[in-house]
Amino acid sequence: MRIKSSFFILLMAVLFCSCDERRVFDQYQSIGSAWHKDSIISFHLPVLDSTKKYDVFINLRANNNYPYNNLFLIVTLEKPNGYTKVDTLEYEMAAPDGTLLGEGFTDLKESKLFYKEDVRFRGKYTVNIKQAVRESGKVPGVTELQGITDIGIRIEKKE
Repeated sequence: MRIKSSFFILLMAVLFCSCDERRVFDQYQSIGSAWHKDSIISFHLPVLDSTKKYDVFINLRANNNYPYNNLFLIVTLEKPNGYTKVDTLEYEMAAPDGTLLGEGFTDLKESKLFYKEDVRFRGKYTVNIKQAVRESGKVPGVTELQGITDIGIRIEKKE
């Protein structure tokens, strides 16, 4: 009986994941126990169809050790022509009562954060992500950011 239920759960997971027709790229990297302020997470994007438009998301997994309401990221998009676009982004990570936002049934929550829309990729791009969290009223950034376990990039086809 246990084997049947395990097989059923595995089958449902495969079917659920295979129905994601908009996804063209989805990759995560583990942060480890803490995200150091000088640590840069890089993603080398595949060459995509330059005639199509895409939406780009930053995915992250966080647990209840994340001590802040917001998350600040510095994201650079390196284009094949040598041009680099730098964005400073802010995302809400917790509700006013301190409850971590995102999808998930345990203390680990997954968030799909909007980054760019209607992007046309022409060649090989690289995305670099760095945390830039600061405590209220303090100038230096948080050296070791706790609670973020994984960070990723997701690219979806526009419909």
